[in-house]
Amino acid sequence: MSSGPHDILHRVVEMGQGLRALAEPDIPEILEIERLGYSHPWSEGVFRDSFRSEYTVLGVEQCGQMAGYGVLAALYDEAHLLNLCLRPASRGRGLARQLLRALLRAAVMQGMHRVVLEVRASNHVARKLYESEGFAVVGERPGYYPDGATREDALVMILEFGATGPDP
Repeated sequence: MSSGPHDILHRVVEMGQGLRALAEPDIPEILEIERLGYSHPWSEGVFRDSFRSEYTVLGVEQCGQMAGYGVLAALYDEAHLLNLCLRPASRGRGLARQLLRALLRAAVMQGMHRVVLEVRASNHVARKLYESEGFAVVGERPGYYPDGATREDALVMILEFGATGPDP
């Protein structure tokens, strides 16, 4: 029996305290977090495009405020983690891991076989998180990220799901 995107999000959100599916009215708060987290933030239009059926957009709240969000795109049997960002004040509390695990569960529930992501080569904290959850570096994208007057390389990481997917 196949579940629709809204059923999947509802089931994933039930599994994690403080998690919720995000919607277009959340864009101002998402943009605030995005601008705090990145030197070259996504535009409002990019986030609006993320609220289509092939995307999963989840948020994690702490003390009644959105602490972070994640965007996952699904295509055929592969999901792409496009964005995972937390407010600077919310980092180091396990919220990124909680959000990542919820997005991975959503990917499994949608029948995905793997999740792919790019991460800045210099982002050691994010790399450590992804590696601890089973992601492996499989390649590099030279000059992928803007970095002032230059560009920074991205590492491509993949998590292949076994027969049962990641641990809940």
